Amino acid sequence: MLDLDWSALWLSLKVAGCATAINLVLGIALGGLLARRRFPGRELLDTLLTLPMILPPTVLGYYLLVLIGSNGPLGAWLQRGFGINLVFTWQAAVIAAAVASLPLVFKPARAAFEGVDGQLEQAARTLGISEPALFFRVTLPLAWRGILAGLLLAFARAMGEFGATIMVAGSIPGRTQTLSIAIYEAVQAGNDGRANLLVLVSSAVCIGVLLVAARLVGRPPGDARHVA
Repeated sequence: MLDLDWSALWLSLKVAGCATAINLVLGIALGGLLARRRFPGRELLDTLLTLPMILPPTVLGYYLLVLIGSNGPLGAWLQRGFGINLVFTWQAAVIAAAVASLPLVFKPARAAFEGVDGQLEQAARTLGISEPALFFRVTLPLAWRGILAGLLLAFARAMGEFGATIMVAGSIPGRTQTLSIAIYEAVQAGNDGRANLLVLVSSAVCIGVLLVAARLVGRPPGDARHVA
């Protein structure tokens, strides 16, 4: 029982870590695109990318199941071309966690990029810095606090993902049973002792992440003025 508890924690950390790494790339790219470019459908794209934050998790899970299931467009292509079946794997849990937590990265990233002083960027251009160098040497360092805060919140969100994960990854002990799913299974089985232990572990990890986020961005927790 104890081994299973720890396996659920390590799996949750692995899933959340992979999902956060994916969102680091996607969040910065999408945040930068929406902050710096004007194009038709820009706000519609922003709305669609924000949907995972407000959709019921089971609805999000259903959409993912339709997409990556064996009869879905992506799932069928992977199955035919590479023999890969994503459903009921830990990789499916990563996809669910990444999609559910993406808004927590790209929204703060967009706000952070929009908050960068354009005069500083223009001054760098006059010195002959290329656009890629400008982004990595000027824009990104000035926006890193907001992006980092979003990444840590996304990690905590990915750690607690349940609804979409259980639909696409299921609850296979040692393989796809994350911490939140293990808590649900323990409650359903009437195992209050195990449920209490898992809840304490999950709460401790999430509180630790939030405290680190508050410390790294240099602002006290709960200061609403600086929430991205």
